[in-house]
Amino acid sequence: MAGRRRAEIGLGERLALNRVGTFEWDLEEGTLELDAAGFAVLDIGPAEYDGRPESLLSQVAPEEGARIGAAAMTAIHAGRSSCGAYFRVRRRDGEQQWTHMRGRVLRDDSGAPLRVVGIVRDADADRAQLAMTSPGQLAGWQRMTTVLQGTADALSRALTVADVTAVLTGPGGLERFGADGLVLGLVEGDMLQLIALAGESTAMLDELKLHRLDESLPLAQAVMTQRPRFVTSLRELADTFPRLGAYVKRLELDAAAFLPLVAQARSVGGLALLFRGRDEFTAEDRDLCLGLAGIVAQSLQRAILFDGERDFATGLQSSMLPRHIPKFPGVEIAARYHAAGSGREVGGDWYDVIPLPRRRIGIVVGDVEGHDTQAAAVMGQLRIALRAYAGEGHAPSTVIARASRFLAELDTDRFATCAYAQVDPATGDVRAIRAGHMEPVLRHADGRVSTPPVRGGLPLGLATEFEQEEYPETRLDLLPGEAYILFTDGLVEHRGRDVTAGVKAMTEAVRHGPVQARAIAEHLSERVSQVPPTTDDVALLVLRRDLDPGTPLAPRIHQYLHPADPQGLVETRTELRRALEDWGFAAVADDIEVAAGELMVNALLHTDAGAVVTLEVLAGPVRRVRLWVKDRSSVFPRRRTPGEAATSGRGLLLVDAVADCWGVEPRGEGKAVWCEFAEPEPEPEPEPEPGPGPSGRA
Repeated sequence: MAGRRRAEIGLGERLALNRVGTFEWDLEEGTLELDAAGFAVLDIGPAEYDGRPESLLSQVAPEEGARIGAAAMTAIHAGRSSCGAYFRVRRRDGEQQWTHMRGRVLRDDSGAPLRVVGIVRDADADRAQLAMTSPGQLAGWQRMTTVLQGTADALSRALTVADVTAVLTGPGGLERFGADGLVLGLVEGDMLQLIALAGESTAMLDELKLHRLDESLPLAQAVMTQRPRFVTSLRELADTFPRLGAYVKRLELDAAAFLPLVAQARSVGGLALLFRGRDEFTAEDRDLCLGLAGIVAQSLQRAILFDGERDFATGLQSSMLPRHIPKFPGVEIAARYHAAGSGREVGGDWYDVIPLPRRRIGIVVGDVEGHDTQAAAVMGQLRIALRAYAGEGHAPSTVIARASRFLAELDTDRFATCAYAQVDPATGDVRAIRAGHMEPVLRHADGRVSTPPVRGGLPLGLATEFEQEEYPETRLDLLPGEAYILFTDGLVEHRGRDVTAGVKAMTEAVRHGPVQARAIAEHLSERVSQVPPTTDDVALLVLRRDLDPGTPLAPRIHQYLHPADPQGLVETRTELRRALEDWGFAAVADDIEVAAGELMVNALLHTDAGAVVTLEVLAGPVRRVRLWVKDRSSVFPRRRTPGEAATSGRGLLLVDAVADCWGVEPRGEGKAVWCEFAEPEPEPEPEPEPGPGPSGRA
């Protein structure tokens, strides 16, 4: 009798009993989620299900379970985009119910399977009523299946609540539902927050953006009671909900479906679909709306969970990073941090800015292995330890070696990479070190971008384990207007793209971007937000020396001379001559160019590093121009008297001959050779010859 009764139920009636559900099978986690309609189709209660696909097999015969599993696994591992199967479910009343499952296999960029999303439905009607089903009914059933599957596919990649609203209100959203307007609300405590409006005349509903969950509005009522409401006359509905009356006339819409979004027996929101020109909701229409509501509810619940986890991860990470960047005279510093694309991952990236003795600055960017709470915990401890070692005034090599030893002694098997530098903002002296980390990027004042070859050692922790705690320092000169950029690999590593290509794209962005530290950091951060979510977080730090142009009365320029760039000698001479002509010192430009050439060649020949050339005007009663050439050698030059056949040793003699005065001063661990030239006094005008006197005599 029960079987006969089931066979007599029509297709529309069966679906009206919510006989179409949705599911999501997470292949990585090994869990399978069902909505309320899905539980009804399989005739099990949510409390009876533990989330494991294997638990559902108790509802089917062993041979059926084996066949379903084989069909699904074959589709997944054979690279197919979809899978499906008919099978029989044993219901509580002992009846066997034909059930149909169809899903879409979602894969990553490499083709690896991630999830299967789809629908599960009572398929008894397919067999019992197929012969009695009219072509129109069959077409309607096929249309409903297509719409539900299409909506599930569209929402399958929606990670955040914003992603869900983008799918519902974006291109094709209303067309997918056959609606003329859409309102999506999210439950927040005892309030309903309208988070999405779509359609020509729905903008006015923004006035109801946040309202109390009560029975004064139909969508709030549907959410509270978890019962849908279908109306074909909004004007008549206004009699029941007077608060809606002010909007009905302006909406220019006729019918609506107010649908509760219920996930795991809890209302997470409400969905209102608005229609123009509709005068009825057939059983098929109602079933379709309910199926859509189930899919949206499942996606919205997943998105709410994702957003919560991401907020937690970001908050945890942020609590371990500096709350503010200290300010130092002579430099501008900016930092940014971006959490990984997955809300379930907490990264170990960090940055720090450390005040050091003798008015120097320590800057560091690092990355602890892993993406979990342990990585974040290790990062917090390592950051504090490194900060303490640096604050004691140790050399960079000592700071990094001690940090490696500290990490190795922690109760963890994690290692970390980092880039650390000590910066003297007054002189621009940079002492840089890398521990298995990416090289920094240097933006020059003229817009050029380079990657200075900073020598490196093993990552922190590993260096101690392998007894290789030697970290060589690289000395750099940061000129006024130049920016030193440290970053973690999340900035340049993206799925499907080589790291080298990522670094190239990043340097191009720096080359064509702004020049201020905050603007550079913001510019690079915008690039992070424009790419698809990554599995790694990003830490970024930019330090830029302030420009030092002098004053209108005492202008100044700086040039860096690279030791492996002979062409730089020519370019520097050209820049010096151009500045001298602009400042009114063209008359002594030749002498200054001779002196500059000798001092620059001496710096390149007798030191391993480059040199910084500074030209400045000294204001005073007599305008003078001073040339500085600074290098890293502490050995002072001495003037010699070479023999007639000597091929060198005449540099300082030439400087002494053309300059008014010259000298040498210690600068940090190096020295600065300077020479001065006075502005030539204008030649006096010749006195006129006396003319003949009144008598005509001279």
